[in-house]
Amino acid sequence: MHNCLNFCVALLHADANHDSHSFITEALENFGKVGEFIDEVILHALFDTLKLIPFLFLTYLLMEFIEHRASEKAKGILQHAGPLGPIAGGLLGAVPQCGFSAAAANLYAARVISLGALTSVFLSTSDEMLPILVAGNAPINSVLLIVVYKILVGVLVGVVIDCALKIMRKPTEDINIDEMCDSDNCHCEDGILHSAIHHSLHVSWFVLLVTFVINFLLFFVGADKMSGTVFSIPIVSHILCAIFGLIPNCAASVALTRLAMSDIISSGAMISGLFSGAGVGLLILFKINKRTKENIVITAILVCS
Repeated sequence: MHNCLNFCVALLHADANHDSHSFITEALENFGKVGEFIDEVILHALFDTLKLIPFLFLTYLLMEFIEHRASEKAKGILQHAGPLGPIAGGLLGAVPQCGFSAAAANLYAARVISLGALTSVFLSTSDEMLPILVAGNAPINSVLLIVVYKILVGVLVGVVIDCALKIMRKPTEDINIDEMCDSDNCHCEDGILHSAIHHSLHVSWFVLLVTFVINFLLFFVGADKMSGTVFSIPIVSHILCAIFGLIPNCAASVALTRLAMSDIISSGAMISGLFSGAGVGLLILFKINKRTKENIVITAILVCS
C-alpha cells in the first residue's frame, strides 16, 4: 500500500510538476504586485497626507488666531512685510518638506501673506530633490548651488511681483477666512481649535484622494517611463519638464532628479521642472483659493520661471 501511494504521488507530481510550478510562481508574482501596489499607491498616499496634517493644523490655527485675536497692527505687519516676505518664503521653501508650500497656499488664500511671498515659496520648493541628490553622492558644491539658485530666483521673482503690485497700486485685501469657513461649514463660533481641526481634516481628505489617484496612475505607467520617452529631446525638454513638474506629487521631483543623475535630461531641464513643482501647494491653492484666474496666473509664473 505504501509503495502504491508513493507511485501515485510521483505520477501526479510528474504530470503536474510544470503546471504547479508555473502556478506557484505566478501566484507569488501576483502577490508581490499586490504588496507593491499597497506600498506604492495606498501607503504612500496615506503617509504623504499624514505628514501634511501637522503643517495644515498649525497653519489654520495661526490663521484663525490672526483673524479673531490679533490686532490690526499685527495684521498690517504680516500683509505689508515688504521684501522680508519673499525672503522668508524662499528660505522656508528650500527645506525639503512640502508642508511649507501647503501652508503658504492656505496663508495666501486668506491674504495673510503676499503673492510674492507665496511665489517665492513655490519656486524654492524642491520636494525630494535634495535627499535624492545627497543619497546619490552628488557633489556637495553642485547640490548647494542648485538650492541657492532656487532660493535666489524665488526671492527675486517674489520681490519683483510685490513691487509691481505696489507700483500698480493694487489694493491689498484684508485678512479674512470667513469665506473659507462658510464654504467648509466649519462652525468657527465653536472656537479656533475646532475650526483649525475641521479645516485640516477637510483639506487632508481632499489631498489624500488626489494623491491616491496620482499614485495609482504613476504605478501602472511609471514616472520614469512617462518622462524618459520624450524628455530626452533637447529642444523641448525644458518645456516638458516644467509641465511635468506641475504634478502635485513628490514623484515628479523624484523622477526629474533621477533622470538628471542618469544624464537623460540636463540639470537645467531638471531645475525647470523643479521650479514649477510646488508639491501639493499648488493643489491646495486650487482647492482653497476660489479665484481660479489668479491660480492660473500663479501656475503660469511657475512654468515660465
